[in-house]
Amino acid sequence: MTDAPGDRPGRTSGPRQEEEATGMSKEQIGRFLARQGILIAFVLFIIGFTLANNRFLAPDNIMGVIRSSAILGVMALGVTFVVISGNLDLSVGSMMSFSAIVVLDLHDAIGPGLAIPAMFAMTLALGAFNGFLVGYLKLNSLIVTLGMLSAIHGLTLTYSGGKNMDIADKEGTWFGVFGQGTILGIPVPILIFALLAAILGTVLAKTPFGRKVYAVGGNGVAATFSGIRRARVVFFCYLMSSLCVATAGLMQASRSLGSQNTVGQGLELEVLAAIILGGASLMGGSGTIFKTVIGVLILGFIQNGLLLVGLQFYVQYVVTWIIIILAVWLDIAAKRGRLLSAIA
Repeated sequence: MTDAPGDRPGRTSGPRQEEEATGMSKEQIGRFLARQGILIAFVLFIIGFTLANNRFLAPDNIMGVIRSSAILGVMALGVTFVVISGNLDLSVGSMMSFSAIVVLDLHDAIGPGLAIPAMFAMTLALGAFNGFLVGYLKLNSLIVTLGMLSAIHGLTLTYSGGKNMDIADKEGTWFGVFGQGTILGIPVPILIFALLAAILGTVLAKTPFGRKVYAVGGNGVAATFSGIRRARVVFFCYLMSSLCVATAGLMQASRSLGSQNTVGQGLELEVLAAIILGGASLMGGSGTIFKTVIGVLILGFIQNGLLLVGLQFYVQYVVTWIIIILAVWLDIAAKRGRLLSAIA
């Protein structure tokens, strides 16, 4: 008995032939778009913004975007550890407001030399409290940090008496170097961002602690049975987050030598958007510091482009929401290997 011509081994027909002709199946195309779709969209944004305004790719504008993104970027570096460990930190915006207000108030009271370490100590205490509740008491990170967002905001208003803070003698202090200074023509905020990214990137990628963070986020139960102290890892991730937030608060306060008591309000969503844009998964276990830096820059250039084409600043909030939805969708699509659910 012989096979029919259409049934011979090695012969394909219909959709299979089309897939072989193109070299990629629909599933492979979907997987590619899920992983690289946000970068493709960013390239299209860049092309569109450049055509709309030739100042977009000017060197001074590029340097300005990186500088203005540095504060958000420093915060995102720390939160990356939290997200990779499988948790969230929604308190970073209000915590940054607290840090900026405290360091400005203490600057005039005890001088910048003592004000800076005192502010860092107070901010680290808030991060340690987050880490204790989530790591050791095993409370839900979303609920804990959402509650801390409100609590720290209230603490900031109580500390400041509802008033904004300014340094009395702005001409006679060296405090402005962290937000206004330059070294070899490069703004100090960019240098701080780059230095922290290099250090934390090395910690995450090259140290035993970094491997434990990935293990806890990938499978917490398996990590525990492997001898990893899960609670301790989560605790130090939140401590790392608060350290970066304190640094961002210092940069923000130094930038204008004054601050509103709500200066960090809403930044927690932008931080998460940048981290997700960088490829970190909200489910934990994946992401890198380098990709977070890329995500921060993508968000910064998109926001800058929107302003250059004449859109109002509040349009950024809508765009940020769209980016978050798109990035989460692509993250889930990358996990299942297709853009749409098989049920749909």
